[in-house]
Amino acid sequence: MPIIKSVNGKNPEIPSNCYIAENATIVGDVSMGNACSIWFNAVVRGDVHFIKMGNKVNVQDGAVIHATYQKSPTTIGNNVSIGHNAIVHGCTIHDNVLIGMGSIVMDDCIVESNSIIAAGAVVTQNTHVKAGSIYAGVPAKKVKDVSEALISGEIDRIANNYVKYSSWFKEDNL
Repeated sequence: MPIIKSVNGKNPEIPSNCYIAENATIVGDVSMGNACSIWFNAVVRGDVHFIKMGNKVNVQDGAVIHATYQKSPTTIGNNVSIGHNAIVHGCTIHDNVLIGMGSIVMDDCIVESNSIIAAGAVVTQNTHVKAGSIYAGVPAKKVKDVSEALISGEIDRIANNYVKYSSWFKEDNL
């Protein structure tokens, strides 16, 4: 069973059509939209500030979503994929975004829609990623614009695949 618990009287809000892996952890002031999935060893920790996710968000294996006490909540839009072992902390992620594997998005960053944060990138505090940008490196910098092919071929494809993958696990556990 996943760890889903209240903290300071705040309970996670998880729609019934979401998939939560058996060893995922979701605590505190967390609200999720429809068709979200939280995968193996992922942690969504809304203990020090709120975490709000839109629809069709996938938080892949080992990823951590957190916030900063009394300062920076975390807000994640619709159709967002957060890659394996990524850290998303006290920031705002708009719709249709891919956060690559092992990347870090730090406090008070804004990642606008249709953007990609490359695997291993470190998006430092207060960075504003404009819509349709690809950021890579340490510290992350814009490397190019996102093409329509990348929006449909990567951002949409991955988010849709994770809805499909989660259905496999829900069916196996009936």
